[in-house]
Amino acid sequence: MTKSGQRLAVSELAKLHVERLAAIEAASEPVYAIPSEYPAGYHVKPHRHSRAQFVYARAGVVMVSSVQGRWMVPPQHALWIPAGLVHMVDMLGDVTMLSAYVAPNALADPPTAIRVVALTDLARALIIEAAASPSGATSGRHDLVMALLLEEVLRLPDRPLGLPFPSDARLAALCRGFIENPSARLLIDDWAERLAMSRRAFTRFFRKETGISLSTWRQQAAVFTALPRLAAGEAVTAVAIDLGYDSVAAFTTMFRRMLGAAPRAYFKAPPEQY
Repeated sequence: MTKSGQRLAVSELAKLHVERLAAIEAASEPVYAIPSEYPAGYHVKPHRHSRAQFVYARAGVVMVSSVQGRWMVPPQHALWIPAGLVHMVDMLGDVTMLSAYVAPNALADPPTAIRVVALTDLARALIIEAAASPSGATSGRHDLVMALLLEEVLRLPDRPLGLPFPSDARLAALCRGFIENPSARLLIDDWAERLAMSRRAFTRFFRKETGISLSTWRQQAAVFTALPRLAAGEAVTAVAIDLGYDSVAAFTTMFRRMLGAAPRAYFKAPPEQY
């Protein structure tokens, strides 16, 4: 595709996004589900909607960013975005996305924080079915699918694919630098010294700013960096070495601890039957 053609495609997608936002706001049903496709590298500008959004990345990897941090949604996962939260979206690879927009009164106690969750076979089938229904569809079966989807969403297990960012400018700069050049050899004492703090004071400060320990944050940042590369087919060995791990085994152990499966097994998703 020529550069002019690429600009046209981006322009058309941006226009389509505005139309989708308008349709979401105008929808009257409790759950409004739609499919969408985006090319690799496409960026959705900061926006918000009055409904919560349940996003399933059926293909490709999606990264959502807000003032609260960044969240990555690889295949076979989904993301819950609370209503009213300003966020932007980046596509890592060609993306097929299914989204269910949930009205504020559709759930008695909806999650108020962003959550990355692992999909069950049932949840996957339900959102595929929901997104395949025509806009404004009304039938007993359609209503049952949507109602069951809402029930299943609240039961899905969380996955550590979020990366909280501190509000302190000095600490945020260290975190951004690490993401640009991640290393398994990050030491607490190094960061504490750069902020002129004792190890103990820095440890308390980091947890207060992010809600997790530096060790956990570092591992999540490593997963953040590794997932798009592994999803694109890069060798586990190359990724592990680039991240500063002494061996593939050490990287695999960390990956399995964070995501519940070794890298190669993680991307062998079960075939869809729906």
